[in-house]
Amino acid sequence: MTYSQLIHSAPAVLVEFYASWCPHCHRMMPIVAEIRELLAGSLKVEQFDIDENSDLAAQEGADSVPTFILYRDGEEVWRQTGEMSAETLLSHIQANLN
Repeated sequence: MTYSQLIHSAPAVLVEFYASWCPHCHRMMPIVAEIRELLAGSLKVEQFDIDENSDLAAQEGADSVPTFILYRDGEEVWRQTGEMSAETLLSHIQANLN
């Protein structure tokens, strides 16, 4: 599946670009897992390691990690880089999907 197909594969898709060596990314992992579980059925969550997907990360402008990109109907509606609380991430997602 191409990235374009991925972001069009559900009405709402959250993409995270992360790195295995990034401490902020490690702290975000359980938060992203919680969001995935909480919004199952209404949000698809995909994660890409920038070291394994460097071309894709460059193509999508993910030059810092973690980078979160939220798509609605295949269009980017929100983007943020950096560590955040579960409440903050959830509020950004909900604000951009309602």
